[in-house]
Amino acid sequence: MEIPLLKDIVILFGLSVIVLYGCHRFNIPTIVGFLVTGMVVGPYGLKLIRALHEVEMLAEIGVVLLLFTIGIEFSLEKLLQIKKTVLVGGSLQVGLTSVVAFFLVQQFAIAGSTGETILLGFLIALSSTAVVLKLLQERAEVDSPHGGITLGILIFQDIIIVPMILVTPFLAGSAIHLHASMAPLLAKGILIIGLVLITAKWVVPRLLYQVARTRNHELFLLSVVVICFGVAWLTAQAGLSLALGAFLAGLIISESEYSHHALGNILPFRDVFTTFFFVSIGMMLDLGFLFRQILPILLMTGGVLLLKSLIAGIVALILGFPLRTGILVGLALGQIGEFSFILSRVGLENGLLGGDIYQQFLSVTILSMASTPFLLALGPHVAAFVARLPLPSGLKRPDEAIGETSPLSDHLVIIGFGVNGRNVARAARAAGIPYTIIEFNPDTVRKEQARGEPIFYGDATREPVLSRARIETARVVVVAINDPTATRHITELVRRLNPSGYLIVRTRYVQEVHPLYELGANEVIPEEFETSVEIFTRVLAQYLIPKDEIEKLVSHIRADGYQMFRSLWTSRPMDRINLQLPEVEISAVRLPQHAPLVGKTLAQLDFRKQFGVSVVAIRRGKHVFPNPDPDQTLQSNDVLILLGKTEPLNQLIRYLETSSTPPDGTSLP
Repeated sequence: MEIPLLKDIVILFGLSVIVLYGCHRFNIPTIVGFLVTGMVVGPYGLKLIRALHEVEMLAEIGVVLLLFTIGIEFSLEKLLQIKKTVLVGGSLQVGLTSVVAFFLVQQFAIAGSTGETILLGFLIALSSTAVVLKLLQERAEVDSPHGGITLGILIFQDIIIVPMILVTPFLAGSAIHLHASMAPLLAKGILIIGLVLITAKWVVPRLLYQVARTRNHELFLLSVVVICFGVAWLTAQAGLSLALGAFLAGLIISESEYSHHALGNILPFRDVFTTFFFVSIGMMLDLGFLFRQILPILLMTGGVLLLKSLIAGIVALILGFPLRTGILVGLALGQIGEFSFILSRVGLENGLLGGDIYQQFLSVTILSMASTPFLLALGPHVAAFVARLPLPSGLKRPDEAIGETSPLSDHLVIIGFGVNGRNVARAARAAGIPYTIIEFNPDTVRKEQARGEPIFYGDATREPVLSRARIETARVVVVAINDPTATRHITELVRRLNPSGYLIVRTRYVQEVHPLYELGANEVIPEEFETSVEIFTRVLAQYLIPKDEIEKLVSHIRADGYQMFRSLWTSRPMDRINLQLPEVEISAVRLPQHAPLVGKTLAQLDFRKQFGVSVVAIRRGKHVFPNPDPDQTLQSNDVLILLGKTEPLNQLIRYLETSSTPPDGTSLP
């Protein structure tokens, strides 16, 4: 039996794959690819899709999931961290853009009614979070000054869409009708917000805690889905929108410690169903209308880009950022965004948009989104050109870092908080190394959070969970979990997200070592191998073998074993440097506060002559002096980076730590 919807889904996804591949080749946002797919398969294109109503129903699910993920990602804590950018910058950008767009639409008599004019102002004010953040991430500019203010304004836009959706149905009615309808709506809204606060504080965290204790992925996922669609359905029954309910459902989960894990589980479903949403929007675009009105549409697109870029840039200047940052922010926020599509659908359902105006809106939005990658690429060149103009010096001051946030960087990420993870955390804490922990056991997370550990709940095989730990900026990542399949997945994911980080992986069995090296691990510690070494050392001790001989033998066993494993892995030749220098080591030692060497120069101490060891660098606080000059004077708490053969290196380290006489009887100056 033929199922029409199934056939349409195959056509839709099959063509999407082809179009998205083309978009990838030409660096065009994926959303534009989905819109183009809708144009091709829709009633104004090749008319390949027949089940239009069913596709629109699937698109509604996409809207629900999209608002749900926005709610999960939003939190009051995050808002407070960048409150100035979000509240001041976002409200100025949305408010000014809406007002200016309102007067321009009225001036050119584009809309018919006041409600339609206000709605067009709302639509133009919103920018594309999905397109802009993806491009900023690809360009590694999220943590730059212009990336930070852009993110703050986009967060405000993601929040303000909810009241916009609420107000839109009343823009179609008279002022009296609006006044009469707002009272019960506000009452329902206050009641629902109260229920949300109670649920977020006391109900959902306890429910998800019990679910998480089962460690059952299917149960956790279904629980999250039930919360999402259940709250959305309840708000719809109360006369409010599905989108608002989905946002509130996400907000409920965002206040629990399971928000990042929930987001990682729901993202694949969101991506699939939002495909239907953007394709359905593309299906509504009349290509014949676009080509007939191509000149006016191009002029309107240019006007929208210019208007939004100017206003966003001015907002950045008002917030105290320099001209260069304002230009980059303006070009990043010039397009109309995906939430405008959602808002336009609400306006369409309530009779506010229709005919030529809706087709013009769709055409301008798609063209403005498609232009964004090129505008961002031109941004630095435009900023450099403007900097050469004779402008006031105050506008040309260099970019300043955003002081509202201090993102974790150059830190240690510990995945798994068993015995190994605890020991690594204890050592990091003692050494003053910043670290964060990802753990999948909710009982452990709850106990350790109460003790002040920087730990959060999540499945580290999910990319959003790793991003929460700022894996992209970590210096070292330690994977210390018991699941070999998950370990391999995490290793591959960490290496993809952070190509330069140092990745240490603990595994239970020797046969796992080679695959983990191939996936990108820098060091693999096989627990099975280390257990054998520990047993061997205790056996030798029972036979009264001297301790120094046991240590020397263990050192040779470890070196031989790890070199043997690494020799199988030919894809990373730099990791085989130990094979070429088997007896050379690099070590670090800190000078005690009252060491007799303090105040002496490297030339006076002459470690190379005394021990055959070189000082390759000195770390003093946050400063590092590579290849230090012989006249460099040592200070208390200096960390010396030493290079030499194992035995003399250990002798020098013992001397420096104890400040005693060297073992050969010589005395340093």
